Amino acid sequence: MGLNDTPSSNRIHIGFFGLRNAGKSSLVNAITGQELAVVSEMKGTTTDPVFKAMELLPLGPVMIIDTPGFDDEGTLGELRVRKAKQVLNKTDVAVLVVDIQERPVFASRFEKQLVNLFQEKQIPFIVAITKCDLHKRCDAVVSLPSVAYRYPAIGVSAKTGSHIKELKERIAALAQTEEPKLRIVGDIIHPSDFVVLVVPIDKAAPKGRLILPQQQTIRDILEADATAVLCKEYELKETLENLAKKPQLVITDSQVFAKVAADTPPDVLLTSFSILFARYKGSLIPSVRGARTLDELKDGDTVLIAEGCTHHRQCDDIGTVKLPRWIRNYAGKEVKFEFTSGTEFPDELKQYKLVIHCGGCMLNEREMKYRMKCAADQNVPITNYGIAIAFMQGILKRTLQPFPGILAELE
Repeated sequence: MGLNDTPSSNRIHIGFFGLRNAGKSSLVNAITGQELAVVSEMKGTTTDPVFKAMELLPLGPVMIIDTPGFDDEGTLGELRVRKAKQVLNKTDVAVLVVDIQERPVFASRFEKQLVNLFQEKQIPFIVAITKCDLHKRCDAVVSLPSVAYRYPAIGVSAKTGSHIKELKERIAALAQTEEPKLRIVGDIIHPSDFVVLVVPIDKAAPKGRLILPQQQTIRDILEADATAVLCKEYELKETLENLAKKPQLVITDSQVFAKVAADTPPDVLLTSFSILFARYKGSLIPSVRGARTLDELKDGDTVLIAEGCTHHRQCDDIGTVKLPRWIRNYAGKEVKFEFTSGTEFPDELKQYKLVIHCGGCMLNEREMKYRMKCAADQNVPITNYGIAIAFMQGILKRTLQPFPGILAELE
């Protein structure tokens, strides 16, 4: 997989924040070496977050995000600021852009709000003092012992390129982590194992492509020096009979859980892409606990079904059609449903009895953790598609058998 093919969910997200006309877009253009963002002397030129996947040396594949001014005004301005705040939920490293001409002592309450948000969300950040080509003593100003510069700061000029390389290096240093990266499936299989993936053709996927969780799982299997065998749900029984040896694991799309469970011998481990990705994103245990709420649904309860991406809705879409139907049939109650997709995840969740989220393959780890924390802080149970489906079909315990440590913690 080349750098350009790295999924956005696996990239370090670097967000640029600040006031209108602070020089955010010019700085983004200087760092990317491209005219990515529109630059103008008029305040409020950036009206929506602008995302750019690229390689940032010495860091590697990243997602650069230019945001609207945090001091925008009026009804539209409030919406733009809300968009900027949403970006914070997926930001791994933040750059606070401060105009040296207008804010040499970092006096704006909006900038202080941003710093508070960075600290509250535990986002590492650096202050970039822009337009230093217009100030003869930029380095001296940056080193002032003021409220602003108690935080890491660097003076830069997008116009001359001064200290842009150093800023990139500082960002890369903030993004470095010593934490071991989790594996999707590679830690529970061994070299030469066979892993069977049941992949019904997803009508929502672009023609000729597997959906992202399938691609990422296949890659992880190959990196573990194991063998991936792919089939459709109606081919599974014959595929298992024709294999030279028993597979270590069967992984299925949640939509065909019942058939795959029936066709997989009891001595073969079974799980789903949704369960694997819940574990990968750190949300498996609370999602399993949240699924138990399906037994408590009553008439009039509202369930939020949330997707991390946006795609063309099919006539039998899993999120908006199949899941509501399965839940109503399982609970035997008149349950209400609301739906969100993409970045539109509500801050207020208390009106919901349960949140059911997709596997989150298009969301980075930080944003998925934010959504889980939102639910936990408001005491609203949350689960995901695959776990909910396995629970309703009575096979959840079986699909957790590949993870004995998690099973023991839940019992």
